Amino acid sequence: MRVNRLSRARSRAAVGLTVAALAAGATAGAGPAAAQPKAAAAPAADCSAAYRIEQKLSTGTTWRMCWRYDSKAGLVLDNVSYQPKGEPGPIKVLNSARLAQIDVPYDDGSVEYDDLTGFGFAQGLVNLAPGECPGGTIKSVKVPDAVDPQHPTVNGLCTTTRSRGHAYRMQGDSANKVYQAQGKDLLVYTVNQVGWYEYMTEWRFQDDGTVSMNVGATGSLSYDDYDAGDGRGWPIGKGAKAYATSHSHNVFWRLDFGLDGSSKDRIEQYDSSVSAPAHGQEAPTNKTTRTTVTKELAGDYRTYRWWRVVSATGRNKDGHARSYEIVPGPTTKYPGRGFTQHDIYFTEYDPCEQFASNNTGNCPAGAGRSVDKWVNGQTLTHPVVWVNVGFHHIARDEDQQPMPVHWQGFSIAPRDVTAMNPLTPDELAWQNGHWQPRS
Repeated sequence: MRVNRLSRARSRAAVGLTVAALAAGATAGAGPAAAQPKAAAAPAADCSAAYRIEQKLSTGTTWRMCWRYDSKAGLVLDNVSYQPKGEPGPIKVLNSARLAQIDVPYDDGSVEYDDLTGFGFAQGLVNLAPGECPGGTIKSVKVPDAVDPQHPTVNGLCTTTRSRGHAYRMQGDSANKVYQAQGKDLLVYTVNQVGWYEYMTEWRFQDDGTVSMNVGATGSLSYDDYDAGDGRGWPIGKGAKAYATSHSHNVFWRLDFGLDGSSKDRIEQYDSSVSAPAHGQEAPTNKTTRTTVTKELAGDYRTYRWWRVVSATGRNKDGHARSYEIVPGPTTKYPGRGFTQHDIYFTEYDPCEQFASNNTGNCPAGAGRSVDKWVNGQTLTHPVVWVNVGFHHIARDEDQQPMPVHWQGFSIAPRDVTAMNPLTPDELAWQNGHWQPRS
């Protein structure tokens, strides 16, 4: 999933940041105060109507959440809950979710950008035209520390619905009946301009309970970067005179889960090993091992490895613990920095730990300013999940002009949140667990 770069000629000073914002760090915003973890279940998003998003999709699923706008992270979503048909009330999923950094080092070592905390990402929110939010609503956002303090309000938050194609398809036993449904999503997004580039921060809430988080970059290649004559770039335009400088995009997200209204979730890691067929067996065997992650962890994806966040209190109608599985997207892990050397981090909640690098939270001296420094053996009682997705961008002729959107991201998928597929048609609802075809 690919993103691109802005000009290295952009100002080294952060855009429109006040001294107060730099000192306070992360939470000045237009929405309600930052949601704090709650011990009891919150039945719905707790915010005023102006900052509430509530959408019932045509397939019967309702998503609810609050939004606010942070002076560094941009859009933050709080108190996110999911209510599929058949559930008597909302199921709390997340206390909060947001971007945690976009780190951009150049291949030639000339510069490295931290777009969220150092280069005015939040202040670069742009106005959206009605055609960019088809069938939806564009909300007004008051941008903290706006470049133009006299005009801080931007029509920059789109909420709309999208079709995503088949949610499922199943042909009945007699082939006389086809069960199929077209999936629907709630889409929430903003566009933030940083130099030459425009980042599209997209949150997609599916009717089956899956949440997909993606950042796409579009805009322009910077002509000021057409100077990589040392073999690290790619020729753009006629001949081989203008070489675009290659670079990496390391995007971080921060997820604070609150499944069923409790922050005391647990983390589980699953690893499988495949062995050659034993004597008399027709196929190899696969053994899966579960490990409960009790201490802070810097983790890496491997074949047959995955993690889930498990509810401390909630169970579905089958009596199984509700959880969300973390589903990685394509990534090119950048080895150049300590905080980019791992795909995922699980840390104990600390309100000062807000950004994966160049952290502006008010942490004590010696605490470190990046997520890798916070993995120091603490017991996980309120885990926070940090996901790192990287892309190495080597420009191409097709990147101009304008540049196609390149995406990078990941998903969280419900695992045992409901007893069956939340979109199951009523006439198949009896087929839960062991069953036999009807005669």
